[in-house]
Amino acid sequence: MFGGIGIPELLLIFGILLLLFGAKKLPEIGRGLGEGIKNFKNSLSGEEEKKEEIVKAKEIEAEVSKEKIETPKTEEKVKA
Repeated sequence: MFGGIGIPELLLIFGILLLLFGAKKLPEIGRGLGEGIKNFKNSLSGEEEKKEEIVKAKEIEAEVSKEKIETPKTEEKVKA
């Protein structure tokens, strides 16, 4: 019954979209759809949560290393 979507049908759909939205708006629409799909995939796989945990761990490590570096300097100033 329905043979699927071929090249002529895709070109017709693209032509209609071009007429409706214009050449400037189509890349923005595509970019928005791509980001939406990417966010959806990340939320399903949990990658974003893993990345956030790694970033938080690195921030904590940086704070700890700053505290270790700053602590001896303040003790030396007090002794002097």
